Amino acid sequence: MRISDIVRSKGDNVVTIAPTATVSELLALLAEHRIGAVVVSADGEHLDGIVSERDVVRHLNDRGAEVLGGEVSRIMTELLHTCAPGDDLVVVATTMTEQRVRHLPIVVDGRLAGIVSIGDVVKKRMDELAAERDQLTAYIQQ
Repeated sequence: MRISDIVRSKGDNVVTIAPTATVSELLALLAEHRIGAVVVSADGEHLDGIVSERDVVRHLNDRGAEVLGGEVSRIMTELLHTCAPGDDLVVVATTMTEQRVRHLPIVVDGRLAGIVSIGDVVKKRMDELAAERDQLTAYIQQ
């Protein structure tokens, strides 16, 4: 199973936000799309960073409500872990677990091509395991 299988199922739409947008604008975007993280990109194609609900909470705790008027670039994670469409699902799940990240941008030729969440990975893996179980059950019942 490959990351491209997830993209085929869920689509390649990625919500992005400019690094100069405010944290309040970020929160509105997260709520509007009912998502937990947004790729930070000045042009919608190249990655500047990623910012999640957790980043907002941590910075609110450290700096208080003033963070809401600040730029997303001040709270985003710049060191990004990414994946490619051909990457193996189990390898990506391992990377997410080891690096303690919940979202990986999908990059092709240096450009943003999608995003995968830990929820996407777990759902696909569960679907895969259920299909294997059904095949084994059918084989045994023959």
